[in-house]
Amino acid sequence: MKAVVMAGGFGTRIQPLTNSRPKPMLPVVNVPMMEHIMKDLVSLGIEDIVVLLYYKPEVIKNYFGNGERIGARITYVLPEADFGTAGAVKKAQKYLDETFIVVSGDVITDFDLREIVGFHEFKNSKLTITLTSVSNPLQFGIVIKDKDGKILKFLEKPSWGEVFSDTINTGIYVIEPEVLDYIPENVPFDFSKDLFPLLMEKGITLYGFESEGYWKDVGNPDAYREVNSDILNGNVKLQIPGKAVKYPEGILFLQGDVKVPESVRIKGTVVLGDGVELGDGTVLENCIVGERSRIGRRCKLKDTVIWEESTLGDDVSMRNCVVCDRVDVGSRVSALKGAIIAEKVKIEDDVRIEKDVVIWPEKFVESGSIVSSNLVWGEKWKRSIFEGGEISGRTNVELSPELAAKLGAALGTTLPEGSFVIMSRDYHRASRMIKRAFLSGLLSTGVNVIDMKKFPKPAMGYVLKNNGAISGIHFEASSSVPGHNDIIFLDEFGIRIDTAKEKAIERIFFREKFRKVGPSEVGIIKEELYGVEEYVKGIKERIDDKIKQPRFNIVVDLMNGIFSDVYPELLAHFKVNSIVLNSYESEEKLMQYPTVKSKSLRDVPKIVKSTSSDVGFIIHPGGERLAVVSDSGEVIGNHLLLLLFLKTIDDALDKRVKAYVPVSCPSVIDESLKKVNIERGKFRGISQRLLKEYFFIGDLEGKFIFPEFSFSPDAVYSSIKFLELLSFSGKRISEILSEIPEFFFTHVIINCPLSKKARLMRKLSEEALERRASFIDGVKIFFDGDWILFIPDQFTDKLHIFVQSVNEERGRELLESYRELVSNWIEGKE
Repeated sequence: MKAVVMAGGFGTRIQPLTNSRPKPMLPVVNVPMMEHIMKDLVSLGIEDIVVLLYYKPEVIKNYFGNGERIGARITYVLPEADFGTAGAVKKAQKYLDETFIVVSGDVITDFDLREIVGFHEFKNSKLTITLTSVSNPLQFGIVIKDKDGKILKFLEKPSWGEVFSDTINTGIYVIEPEVLDYIPENVPFDFSKDLFPLLMEKGITLYGFESEGYWKDVGNPDAYREVNSDILNGNVKLQIPGKAVKYPEGILFLQGDVKVPESVRIKGTVVLGDGVELGDGTVLENCIVGERSRIGRRCKLKDTVIWEESTLGDDVSMRNCVVCDRVDVGSRVSALKGAIIAEKVKIEDDVRIEKDVVIWPEKFVESGSIVSSNLVWGEKWKRSIFEGGEISGRTNVELSPELAAKLGAALGTTLPEGSFVIMSRDYHRASRMIKRAFLSGLLSTGVNVIDMKKFPKPAMGYVLKNNGAISGIHFEASSSVPGHNDIIFLDEFGIRIDTAKEKAIERIFFREKFRKVGPSEVGIIKEELYGVEEYVKGIKERIDDKIKQPRFNIVVDLMNGIFSDVYPELLAHFKVNSIVLNSYESEEKLMQYPTVKSKSLRDVPKIVKSTSSDVGFIIHPGGERLAVVSDSGEVIGNHLLLLLFLKTIDDALDKRVKAYVPVSCPSVIDESLKKVNIERGKFRGISQRLLKEYFFIGDLEGKFIFPEFSFSPDAVYSSIKFLELLSFSGKRISEILSEIPEFFFTHVIINCPLSKKARLMRKLSEEALERRASFIDGVKIFFDGDWILFIPDQFTDKLHIFVQSVNEERGRELLESYRELVSNWIEGKE
C-alpha cells in the first residue's frame, strides 16, 4: 500500500502564520503538522509516500528530504498549475500502481488508519471516504450514508441553508488505482465537487467510514491554538516528542539540551525545544517554546505557543498567544487576551496588546504603545469580513478610514491595472469619509475611479449593467444598525460579488500584499461620467407612457432617502397624482431608521384611506426595499406583496414569462398562474447569465428586480413598473388580493448556537427522508397541502422557520410540533 500527502494549500485563512512557510509545516508541539500524519502512515507499514506540493515547495523538500529520517521513501510531485485536489493526485498516477491512502498534511488526527483501510478491504470498495462529525461543517464537504456505509448524498462546502448533516468528509480517502482513470488530465478537478458525482453517475458505489477519535482541520489561527491546547490537555492521542520530566504541578517535555533554573515553575504540560533559555522566576503553564528561543525573568506565560529563535524580555505576561519565528519582545509587555504576533516583529518595552490583535510580519511597535486599533479584528471578522457581498461595521471603530484604505487597496490589487471602478454613496457625512479613504487605497494600485459622488445604489446597479465598468462600490449609513456604515461590492453587472471574489479580496487584505504603483501609474478620478439623468431616462424608456388608466392617485413616503429629488420627477412624467412625504435629506432621520419606519407604516395607510388613493408606496432610504399599502389602506405583508407582484404580472402580460423566487415563497397561487412560470431557489451567488432568463425576481424582504432594466433590487423602478402592470391588468389592488386563496403563512426565528446548527440540520434531514422533501435551500418538508421550511441563518446564531398551511390552526400545530422537536435537538435530547 502507498500514500499520498496533500501539502499544496496556500493557507490563506490562517494568515499571517503562513507568511513564510506552508500550512502543513506549521509547528505542533515543535514538529511540523504533516510530520505527525506521515509518521502515522509509516506505522501503518507504508514505505512509499507521494507528497503533492504547490505553495512554497522548497520548505517541505528541504525539511523531509528523501524521507529516510522518518523511515519512508518520499516522491515529490509539483503540478505546474492548481488542478484541484483530484487533479493534483492525477499528476502522481504513475507512482500509484496499488491501493493508496490520501491524507491532508494540514490536519491533526488520532484516527486509527488501520480501521479505515480494513473497512475499505472488507467492503471491497473502489473508494472509501473517512467521515467524522463536527459542529460547524461550512468549510468541509457534508455527507449522508446508509447503515451499510454507502454514500447517499454529499455537498462540498455548503452555506448554512444547504447544510443537511454534521457528518463531514475529512479528506482521508482509500482509493484503488483504477479510479484515477476517471480523472481528466491537466484540468481543475476536485474529489467532492467533480470525481465523486462522476463515479456515482457511473454506478460505482462510494463507501463512508465514520471514524472515532480526534480530527481537526487547522484552517485558521483559532484552530491552531486549539489543536496545541488539545494536545497539551491530553485530548489527542498523540505522542509528544522529548524526554518527560515530572514537576509538582505538571510535566515537562525536553526536546534537546535545555537547562531549566530551579526557580522556574512548570504547570500543566510544557514542551521546550532544543536550546531554549529560561530566566529565573518564570512561570510556564500549558506552553510550547521552539528551538533557540529565550524567555526572560519573571515571565508568566499560559496557553501560549512560541516558535523558533524568538526573544521575550523580563516580566512579560501572555495568555492564549502565538509568537512566530524571530520575534523580539521587550520587557513588561502584556498580551493577556489572545494575540497573534507574526515573524520578525519587534515590540519595545511597556507595550499592552489588547484582545485578539494580529500583528503582521516585520511590524515595529514603539515603547509604551497600546495596540488596540488598526490591527484589532473583532469576533465578527475573524473568519470573514464579508457578509453577502458587503462589509458592515461601526463607523470609526471597526470601519475606520485606515481600514477602508486597506480594503480599497485589496480590491484594486485583484483588478487589472488601468481598469475602472464606479463609486457612489448616500448623503451621510460618514459615508463620504469612508468612501474617500477607500478611494485613496484603490488609486494607489493603479485602478481608475468614476466618482458618482452622491448617487442612489439602485441607480449604480443600472449604470453597471448598461454602461460597463469592472466593479462598483457603494457606501451608505446602515439601515439596520444605527451607528454602522455599509460598503456594498458590486460586479460588472451590478450584482453583489460572489464568494470567490470575496475570498480573493480577503486573501490580499489579510496578507497585506497590496500592489503599489509608481507616481505616474496612480489611478485617475473621473467625476460623474453618468449622472442620475441617465438612470431616469432609462426608466422613462422602459415604462409605457400610455398607461391605460389615465391617472393613478398614490401616496409615497421617501423616508428621507437618496431618491428625494428623482421620484417626484418620475411621477410627474408619468402623470401620476401623488402625495409625497419626507422628500428631503436628513442625516438625523437616516440614523433613526427604526423609528422613521414605524411612523411611515402608521401614517401612509391612514393617508391612503382618507384620500381614497389607489396605492401607497414606502421607498426605504437605500432605495432597494419597497413596501406597499393597498387601496383599502392595509399594509401588505412581504409574503403577500410577492404574490401580488406575481399575480399582477400574470394578469397584465400577454406572453409567458419566468419568475424566480426564494424557496420560502408561498406556493398557493402556483397552479392558478397562466403566464408566469415560477422557479424557486437560492439567492446567493446567482449569475448574470441566469438572471437574464427571468422577467421578474423577488424575495420576502420587499426587494424586487426586473432584469429588463437592472440586475439590482430597485424600489423606484419596481414601483413604477407595478403601476404600469396594474394599469394593464385593469384591476384594483384589493381585487387582485381577493383572488389569492386564503392561507396561513408565518416566519419565526429561533436561537440556534453555531455549534448545534450542523447536528440540527442532520436530524431534520433524517426526519425529511421519511416524507416528501426538498433540500434546495435548507430543509423543506411537505405535508398534505402544507409545508415547513428550516433555513439556518448564514451569519448569525439563528434558525429561520417558515410555515405554509391551508388554515391557521393546522399551521400553528405544525409549527409547534416541529419547534418542540427542534428545541429538544438543540438541547441534545433525542
